[in-house]
Parts: sequence; structure tokens; C-alpha cells
Amino acid sequence: MAILTDKKARSMKPGSFALAHGGVVGLTLVPGGETGHGKWQIRYTSPQTGKRRTKGLGGYPAVGIAEAGRLGQEVRDMVAEGIDPLCLPTRSAPEPEPVAPAIPTLAQACLAVHQAKLPGWKNARHGAQWINTLTQYVIPSLGEKPLPEITVADIAAVLTPIWTTKPETARRLRQRLGEVFGWARAHQYVDVSPVDVVVHLLPKQPRNRTHMPAMDWRILPSWIARHFADIPPYETTRPLLLFVILTGCRSGEARGATHAEINERNALWTIPGSRTKTGRPHQVPLARQALALLARQRGLHETLVFPSPTGKEACDMVLTSFLRRVNAPSTEPGRVATAHGFRSTIRDWCSENGVRKDLAERVLAHTVGSAVEAAYHRTALLEERRPLMQRWADYVLGEIH
Repeated sequence: MAILTDKKARSMKPGSFALAHGGVVGLTLVPGGETGHGKWQIRYTSPQTGKRRTKGLGGYPAVGIAEAGRLGQEVRDMVAEGIDPLCLPTRSAPEPEPVAPAIPTLAQACLAVHQAKLPGWKNARHGAQWINTLTQYVIPSLGEKPLPEITVADIAAVLTPIWTTKPETARRLRQRLGEVFGWARAHQYVDVSPVDVVVHLLPKQPRNRTHMPAMDWRILPSWIARHFADIPPYETTRPLLLFVILTGCRSGEARGATHAEINERNALWTIPGSRTKTGRPHQVPLARQALALLARQRGLHETLVFPSPTGKEACDMVLTSFLRRVNAPSTEPGRVATAHGFRSTIRDWCSENGVRKDLAERVLAHTVGSAVEAAYHRTALLEERRPLMQRWADYVLGEIH
């Protein structure tokens, strides 16, 4: 279906039929009270209840056709991951903490732990995933039971159906139940946690754990040349992804990057500890191409290097959506490459090109050896990483002419 044009949207009259966006399934522009005005709505089926739902995405022309498409795709991506966008918890309107009796039920305990953990998550999506897993698999059967009445057999009953078929989900569910019962022990609601020994009632899980799909380093330059040779001046998605690839950083570190963190004179990006996985600052030497990319981003936002079209930090799904749209190939058949997977790509390239293990690990901000070795790696290896990052950038962009 052709994408809706501004000409057609501006001619839309009150009382006329809604116009399909054309780029995202279920996304329509509903006529407003005057010609050329309306509101964006997307219809989808809730992955939690199976019911049809409608989410508003703002009014036209304040929210343009391209921005509506991006917001609509984010909704579709959330639904595909089992998240109902209308059920996302927000900091401004958190779920009310249940008034627990002297001995809370498991459902009340889950909500209490979720509320306690919510301020520590970097975004609402992580919090939604945490509680949605418990809501889907545990609360329907065990939610009304008081905590002391829940047995090891009860925990095994909710884990067994997915223990071998969805091993990663099952492991996360067991971990989250462990947190709930850890909270219960701390509050002296229970003496022992039934989660601690449940593994003895479960079958052996398959060994092959899945990893983030990564692109083969040997095809990366040609893929970059095909998709990154001509980027419009105000697009931020592909520059953001290219920066992630060139620096080997995590996507959240790049999405939150600010101009103040960049030292162009020393060609150095310092990621603050608040945004790194280790909680410690990490310095990234910048290749010439990375500096050129940063220069391209100047003037788009006062603070952020890679702002979203709305002027905020880019959503954590923006890179995933792009990689899915272009069907980015990975080394795992049938799976699309992920932004995080490019860290494996650069690591594999290092291994295949004679780069020392400790040097390659420092590129990815991994801890190496003892505290004394780690201190050495923060200093001496910085200068060794400079030519390495330049070699990597030359290789990645080698087929763009």
C-alpha cells in the first residue's frame, strides 16, 4: 500500500472516512473537526488479553506522516514482543501499590517488588517485561495464594511447561520469582524460598543457549555500503547505528551520548559510569570516520548527539525496527541481526585479524584480569586502541566510495 501523502491528508474533511497510513498495519488518520486536521490511531490485538485495542499517537499535522509511521512501528514491535503498549507502567502514573494484608498473596508481593524496582530501570519497557512475565505465567494460577502456602511443587508446575520449550523465558521467570521470595524472606513473610530448590523437580534444559544474532564481519562492509552510502541530513537512525558499529559500544550508551562527552581535540568519547553496564566510565578512541559522523550531528540538538525526531533520547527499539525493516542478515539462520550483536561482530573481526585478546576485550569495555591489570588497561591500552579503532573503521567503511 502506498504511503499516505501530505496533500491527501491536508484535503481530508470532517466526517470523511479515516485514511490508512500505508506503512504500518492498523495505523490510520481519523478526520478532525476541520479540514486538514485529524488524529493518528493504531489498532492492534493485545498479546495479553487477545482483545482489539486502539492507541492514539497524536494529532495531525503536529505529528507528521513519517513520525506517525515511526511511532506506529514501535507499537507493532512491542506487540510482537508480547508487550501491550497501553499497559506500560509510567513513572508519572505508577500502578498503585496494593494494600497488603499481614501475609500478602503472591500477586500482591509481585506488584510490591515491581514497584520497588521500577525507579532503578532505565526505561518503562524493562519494567513492563519484568511484571508481564509474572502476570502471564504465574499470577493466573498462584496469584491468590498467600506466600507461605506456595510450595516447591507449585513453582515447578508453572515452570515445567516452558522449561524446555522456552528455556530463556523460564530462566528469567525463575529469577524473578526468586527476587519476589527474597523480598518475602526479608520481610519475614516466609522462612525459606521454594524457588531455591525447584531445579531438582525440573527436567534438564537444552544446552544451546541463544545469543544476540550478530552479522558476519566478512559481509559487514558490503552491507554498510548498500544501506549507509546516502543518508539524508536530518536522519538519526542510521548515523546512530553506524556510531554503535564504529565504536563497539552498547546502543544505550550511544543513544544517550551528549556533545559534552566528546573531546574532539583528543578524539575521545568518555561514557559516564551511569550509562555503562559496569557502572564505571569508559573511554572510546574515535576514528576519523566517527569524528566526521559526530560533526554531521552538530546542530540537531543542544545536548543529545543522536536525538529522536521529537527532540528526546531515541527509543531503544529504533535500531531494532530499522534492522528488521532491512532484514539485516545474521550468522543465525532465520534471525535478523541485532544492534547488540555488532559487538560480537567486532570481537570476531579482532580474533580473525590477530588482535590480542586483552586489547579486544577492552574495546568492548569488558573487565580483564585483576584490579592491577584493569588499572593498566584503563591507561596504556587506550593508546593501543586508537590505531585498532581506526583499522576497524577503515574496514567497515571500506566499500563506500
